[in-house]
Amino acid sequence: MEVILLTGSTINEGRLAKGGDKFTDDYTMECASCWISPVDFASLCSPDKVKVTSRNGKHSIVVYTKCTDAVQPGQVFMPRAIWSNVIIDPDTLSTGSPLYKGAPVTIEPTDEEVLSAEDVVLKVYIGGQ
Repeated sequence: MEVILLTGSTINEGRLAKGGDKFTDDYTMECASCWISPVDFASLCSPDKVKVTSRNGKHSIVVYTKCTDAVQPGQVFMPRAIWSNVIIDPDTLSTGSPLYKGAPVTIEPTDEEVLSAEDVVLKVYIGGQ
């Protein structure tokens, strides 16, 4: 399903990040998540996890799902953290800031593993995948 990705801070993400808890299960559960509207969640058959893939197909990450009325159909929200940064295009279009809001992505149900923050660094960034 093609959707528009919005990212931003959440209260819990900020609390955990500022508290130095980026390697905890609480941080992973808060930030390795994709908030999906009930309509889109149902059309995906209510998955526990989705793979979020960049428009060009070069980058993807598996995250937990959160069904919520806080987002509109056709849009998803991810807390701005290492998981969303994997799929955000680093090109700033000469603005000095990547496109954190409005990036087209694809989401699909998956049974793949959700990586911890440490594993994202080790497997995605250091591993070059």
